[in-house]
Amino acid sequence: MAKKAAKAGKKEDALGRTLVASNKKARHDYLIEDTYEAGMVLQGTEVKSLRLGRASLVDGFVDIDGGEAWLHGVHIPEYAQGTWTNHAARRKRKLLLNRVEIDKIERKVSEKGHTVVPLQLYFVKGRAKIEIGVAKGKKTWDKRQAIAERTADREKQEAIGRRLKGMRD
Repeated sequence: MAKKAAKAGKKEDALGRTLVASNKKARHDYLIEDTYEAGMVLQGTEVKSLRLGRASLVDGFVDIDGGEAWLHGVHIPEYAQGTWTNHAARRKRKLLLNRVEIDKIERKVSEKGHTVVPLQLYFVKGRAKIEIGVAKGKKTWDKRQAIAERTADREKQEAIGRRLKGMRD
């Protein structure tokens, strides 16, 4: 399977996942408290489009409705070779989670300020999976503080590297 992923130009990580899309902005805008892996109910042309590495999680969110989890706002473009059976690009998709997981997510989302956002979309053993996170929105000062901490850590590592090479600061 690793050979097929390498041929298609996709990278497989240590867990055997072939990454399709990632939502980097979610980790910047939200404090992720819990993560869950969910399957998705997809149509054939959606799977083919995902295998080409085409998807966007930027505007996506998860809603619990009637005891079921639904993924809204995720853009999977139409398959180019699809016929009249092609899918709608931004339709809502059902997520496959255990009842216990859905109940935990629903309890957490009922608290003020919590939401569920998609973090990564990937394939595991040929099946499309999505990693979702129960998140709480960050304030502006939280975002600035996180950026400042990353900058300080990077500068510290650079200084240590210069010292080990025998250079002066």
